[in-house]
Amino acid sequence: MSQTQSSRGRGALAASAVAAIAASTCCLGPLLLLSLGISGAWIGNLTLLEPYRPLFLGVALLALFFARRRLWRPAAACRPGEVCALPRVSAAYKLLFWLVAALVLVALTFPYVAPWFY
Repeated sequence: MSQTQSSRGRGALAASAVAAIAASTCCLGPLLLLSLGISGAWIGNLTLLEPYRPLFLGVALLALFFARRRLWRPAAACRPGEVCALPRVSAAYKLLFWLVAALVLVALTFPYVAPWFY
């Protein structure tokens, strides 16, 4: 895997994380701010991103798909000395993948469990 391919795998993880955060800002953001004691009328403006939530979630799931394809390919596809051939780096990327996947899962399910908290 070349440096460009490695950065594409890292880019897919970063894109899915950003998209998951953007998808959850409309619902999770106000609750998080209120639980921290931050309030104000401007918090209602965070719901302006709600119409774009499906788009953000779609981008996050697509980016996770590409990141998963890149992270779990056979080790034989990696040449010695490349990033994907290093077990420590591969394990760190896989951990990061699962953390981002958990964030996407929260973004997907939060609107359905949010009424229990309000």
